[in-house]
Amino acid sequence: MKAEAVRRLAPRDGQEAARQAADIEEIGRKALAEVRAAVTGYRGKGFAAELASARKVLADAGITAVLRVAEVRIPPEAGALLGWAVREGVTNVIRHSGARRCEIELRTGDEGLVLEIRDDGSGNGAAATAGAPTARRRGTSGGAPEPRRGHGLVGLRERLAAVGGTLEAGPLAGGGFLLRVTVPYEGDDHP
Repeated sequence: MKAEAVRRLAPRDGQEAARQAADIEEIGRKALAEVRAAVTGYRGKGFAAELASARKVLADAGITAVLRVAEVRIPPEAGALLGWAVREGVTNVIRHSGARRCEIELRTGDEGLVLEIRDDGSGNGAAATAGAPTARRRGTSGGAPEPRRGHGLVGLRERLAAVGGTLEAGPLAGGGFLLRVTVPYEGDDHP
């Protein structure tokens, strides 16, 4: 509405149009600041903070955490995605795996930064669908629960794909479950 007012005022009152334009500029700055604040909140705490939190919640759940983290400077967007992966992966270990041990490893590889979260649990059937809970289909009687996908890993997979990253999740041959996330990374000279 203010932009329309500027357009109408410009031909007859340049000073008032300039004041209205300044208001538009201020409103735009405030809106941008609000969007940035919302995105920062959405992104979470970042990789280092999520890793520290993971160590604590795993210990609280009686699960031994083994952390192997390469010393690399992680760009903020990659850190946000890796943090999200740690949060979702550890949540699934606690909720679904029955694990006694959880290994979290971050390393560099040909495809970029590689995060693996591996547990030694037996799962409860849900882990086989990337940590998704199970639900019975309406209208069926008896039978095994059908897996249903949760939103955490699905949303993470979509965000990773948008930046050229990947997410793989599934049971391990000898037992346990593996969540593997890759995020493109250009090395230590990356800003």
